[in-house]
Amino acid sequence: MTPHPHLTAQEVLDRLPQQPPFRFVDAILEIDAEHVEATYQWRADSDFYRGHFPGNPVTPGVLLIESMAQASLVAQGIYLLAAEQSPDEALKFITVFTDANVEFSGMVRPGDRVRISSKKIFYRRRKLRCEARMCLEDGTVVCSGVISGMGVPK
Repeated sequence: MTPHPHLTAQEVLDRLPQQPPFRFVDAILEIDAEHVEATYQWRADSDFYRGHFPGNPVTPGVLLIESMAQASLVAQGIYLLAAEQSPDEALKFITVFTDANVEFSGMVRPGDRVRISSKKIFYRRRKLRCEARMCLEDGTVVCSGVISGMGVPK
């Protein structure tokens, strides 16, 4: 079977199904069959900061996991499906989050820009497992772990 041409980073970003206000990836800097590098700047005016926590806003950990999942599982899932089948066939699937084992080691504040790095652990039968890490611009790791997802028909 001849592999199909790979999508560019911008083409993958354009295909992410999550849209504002629930898209937590601004740019995909690098993507290939083995890894993804992406960035996101947390918007200070996001509504969830009003309640998490008043007077001392912190980005909820579940949203940090979501950002890592979008940048790694969803983006790399799109890339791998398009290479395995075809870019058009890949549009018939959506990568859904299935599980995570993540440790938190820092906080993300409103306005912080983060870099998400992900390495593929395995991909088979549309199941993808990645080792993901999120760092602040100064390199401080705020969370890392193993996350998984699976491509399912839309």
